[in-house]
Amino acid sequence: MRTYRELFATPEYTPLFLVVAAHVAATTVSGLALSTLVFDRTGSPLLSALAMFGPSLAQAAGAATLLSAADRLPPRAALTGIALLLALGTAAQAVPGLPTWAAFGVLLAAGMAGSLGGGVRYGLLTDILAREGYLLGRSVLAMTDGVMQICGFAVGGGLVAALSPRGTLLAGAALFCAAAGTARLGLAARPARAAGRPSVRATWRRNARLWSLPARRHVYLALWVPSGLVVGCESLFVSYAPRQAGLLFTCSALGMLAGDTTVGRFVPDAWRGRLVVPLYVLLAAPYLVFAAGPPLPVAAAAVTVASAGYGTGLLLQPRLMDLTPDEMSGQALGLHSSGMLAAQGVAAALAGTLAQWSSPGTATALMAGLSLAATAALARALRAPHDTVSGHMAS
Repeated sequence: MRTYRELFATPEYTPLFLVVAAHVAATTVSGLALSTLVFDRTGSPLLSALAMFGPSLAQAAGAATLLSAADRLPPRAALTGIALLLALGTAAQAVPGLPTWAAFGVLLAAGMAGSLGGGVRYGLLTDILAREGYLLGRSVLAMTDGVMQICGFAVGGGLVAALSPRGTLLAGAALFCAAAGTARLGLAARPARAAGRPSVRATWRRNARLWSLPARRHVYLALWVPSGLVVGCESLFVSYAPRQAGLLFTCSALGMLAGDTTVGRFVPDAWRGRLVVPLYVLLAAPYLVFAAGPPLPVAAAAVTVASAGYGTGLLLQPRLMDLTPDEMSGQALGLHSSGMLAAQGVAAALAGTLAQWSSPGTATALMAGLSLAATAALARALRAPHDTVSGHMAS
């Protein structure tokens, strides 16, 4: 499968594409609104960062306790139910007078519920598409993520100004409802991918199995750590430029879109292994200029260039699938998604703490330096050849 026409002609791909688009738009709009609301109320860079990326921290708890359900629940019902729960939580955050601690409690619950979403969505993608079509299909979803973030941050910024952060949160809840409706009406009823009941014990057992192979462990660390630290840089946009943060987030999404499009559609197979480390360097290095407190145009240009490096994730996900048996693909991708989001949440907390003690610009540069150090530590393992599931992963 090499063309977009073939991809969208595949049954169920278009509804899944629309579910992902609505989910990303809802997350983007509501995250910007809540971060703005919390910063206006508290003036805290740390709390503002956690308001946008706090649900990511709950992904770690969800990955440790709920993730076995990614392969053991019917995908359509799971995606519909998760979207409705997120809609309810987002609407609750718009209640006037809701204390900040309560808003964070809702964030925690929503993050736990959403921890299954990545595994269910991308596990379903492996069912809809043949393995050789996964990279193209996943790259289109990644590009959709970029486009909807661009639109979400631009529209979200306008809604925050025109309505209010609370009104924007209600718009985000409506988008989650749209995702639920699309999943229910557009996807076919499929049985669960694996037999058995979801449980904490099953989640731990399979996560341990996924983590046991060194080659796959290195891929997970590479997917989580360098990019997660750069998301920590992004978590400081609101405190760095409170009224122009939407522009910086839009520039980030635009750069990510360019990188995902180039990697997913135009990079030859022979180059993919060689580009992982250079793209991770590109992802972090431009953020070092924030140490000088650059004006908004310079900051926006640096963010745009850097974000093209997010395309590295598309190079590593097929490697992860090569190392994973089909019956575990949902949990493997869910562990990738949850671990990535958890790393982002930890990085946001770290970045916010550094900004409290220094400044948003200095903290941004420090997070970029940590990302470069993580890439250097992983570089040798990422350049090594890897085995496939048929050759190495039967256990």
